[in-house]
Amino acid sequence: MRVRRSLTIKQMAAVSGVTLVTLCIFITIQLFHLAQQRREDYAQQMEQVAHSIRQPLAEAVLNVDLPQAHQLLNTFKPLGIVTRANVVLPNDIQVLHGDFPPERAVPPLVASLFSLPVRISVPLYTLERMPAHPKPLAYLVLQADSWHLYQQIRSIIITLLATYLLMALVLSVAVSWCMNRLMVHPLRHMARELDALDEGQILHHQLRVSPIHKDDELGMLARHYNRNQKVLAQRFGENLREWPRHPVTALPNESLFTELLAQYLRFQPHLSRFNLLLIDVETLQEAAGVLNEPQRNAMLQAVVARIRSALAEHDELGQTGPHEFSVLARSAERPFQAMRLAREIMAAINAPLTEGELTVRPVACIGIAHHAGDSRPEAAALMLNARSALVSAHHQGKNEILFFDPELTRKTQQRLTQESDILQALEHNEFALFLQPQVELQSDRIIGAEALLRRRLPDGSYSLDAEFIPFAEEIGLIVPLGYWVLEQGCRILADWQREGITIPLSVNLSGVQIQHRNFLLELKTLLSRYQIKPGMLVLEITETARIDDLDRALKLLSELHHSGVSVALDDFGMGYSSLHYLNRLRCLPINIIKIDRSFISSLPEDDLMVRIVSSIANAMDISVIAEGVENSAQHQWLKAHNIPMAQGYLFARPMPRDAFEKLLRQGAPLPEKTGK
Repeated sequence: MRVRRSLTIKQMAAVSGVTLVTLCIFITIQLFHLAQQRREDYAQQMEQVAHSIRQPLAEAVLNVDLPQAHQLLNTFKPLGIVTRANVVLPNDIQVLHGDFPPERAVPPLVASLFSLPVRISVPLYTLERMPAHPKPLAYLVLQADSWHLYQQIRSIIITLLATYLLMALVLSVAVSWCMNRLMVHPLRHMARELDALDEGQILHHQLRVSPIHKDDELGMLARHYNRNQKVLAQRFGENLREWPRHPVTALPNESLFTELLAQYLRFQPHLSRFNLLLIDVETLQEAAGVLNEPQRNAMLQAVVARIRSALAEHDELGQTGPHEFSVLARSAERPFQAMRLAREIMAAINAPLTEGELTVRPVACIGIAHHAGDSRPEAAALMLNARSALVSAHHQGKNEILFFDPELTRKTQQRLTQESDILQALEHNEFALFLQPQVELQSDRIIGAEALLRRRLPDGSYSLDAEFIPFAEEIGLIVPLGYWVLEQGCRILADWQREGITIPLSVNLSGVQIQHRNFLLELKTLLSRYQIKPGMLVLEITETARIDDLDRALKLLSELHHSGVSVALDDFGMGYSSLHYLNRLRCLPINIIKIDRSFISSLPEDDLMVRIVSSIANAMDISVIAEGVENSAQHQWLKAHNIPMAQGYLFARPMPRDAFEKLLRQGAPLPEKTGK
């Protein structure tokens, strides 16, 4: 169970954000307060110094003793806090000034915010010495060192930021930890408990709450949830009593089954595909006048047992009439799966049934309504569609199976026929592996082969339709078919090893086959049985394969690395080749990259993609094979650009095993062929 963003992260971000804003406001207020204190300290120090020379300076100015006045003004220089000392008349005319070095400039914003520079003005003397109305003749104006004050303000800012940011971090972590222990952990426990519930446990489930949370909001949440669960269970029980089951089979009757179907449609977490089957067993109706009641009930129970034996665990069975049954086939998502299930049910029903002295072979008809998962239809509408299909099946004859959509019936029957043909072809050895040489471009000699599946046609030739593999994946036959291909490939390699042939053989894998639970065990068994040497078997996985969990599939392949199996990535560049995907490949045992034939076909006119793929392979230290080489121009370009290996119709088409081995024993370079 995963969450996209943990509540712990969100609450820590919220606490940190509020703390930072609060501290910024506090730091700003404290900064201006401390700066004002420094201004006042500077002003007070300058006033004390100014009063100490006020009388001598007044006498020097009164006596017009300019050298003495300059000397007195220059006594401020050693103090280090004064950068300017002037004598100014009341009309702001400067008459004397000290010799001070130029002051270092302060950023204009700082000067504006903190009212720099700091200046004081001290009267020197008065002409009239009347106590009531003293009038100064001139003023001593001192200016503090703004740069020194600016440095102090910077030091204050750094100290405040370091101190309070550390406090904010400690406070955020402490508050988040407390909130995590008190809120997130209990909520996460509740979520895991709910996520682990089986479908049958949901209705009667009750949340357990720690005693520490019984009197807070989490306890209130659990109590409200438990109360709602009890109400739902009570209402559901009342509904079950209102909708009785069949007295003999105890199966849901039509009303209850329709309600169960409606609840499934209403409460399923996402729109899913399923099929609804209605089964009418005509023999039950025909035997009603021949058998007594206990015998009829026994026959009915036997038919129900046969139907149930064909159903999956999560399929729902109901009895909608005396001889009519309904199936909510959750496990059959696709139409051909529903048709296969219907055939299994029909085969089970049609088996001979003996009751007393009467032996019958029951007959039935089945109607199917397919829900494609693109909407939420009414349960009654689906039941009506299935019943319409059942009526149509009755009109067709006995033991008929029809979909509500006639076209769907035709397609599913065609697919099941094709499925049967494939199984028969496997039994009758109609499949074969053709081998296509893989060539070293510098010498044009065979250094490997790719095994390609072919099927014998009625005229004796071999071919394989382009849609065959996707179809085999869809109907679930790719696993046994893929195992057959792997075993045949291992047999070929075992024969080659005995004959001294030491070239690798590549076998294609389906994404569905890789994800099969027994794939790894079956492959290791084959490697052990045929004693395949390391590096001889190459498993090709197509980059565009339909793999639901690519990480898991590729990690599964990495487990084969210790068994000596090489891995090739086929059709490279056509699927997941993002930077993130390439970064994952660096850590996985990918030995070979096969450049897709669509890129090779553009050579030599458009060589950008081939250059890119080649550069990626070189950077990752992975071998490269070019697929689909069909003319000399492509061959020459690949050889000139140091692509080491290639395969294609230019060298040889896929051929039977004996023809390939004959070509291999000749040992000569493959001649180029014209045409495709």
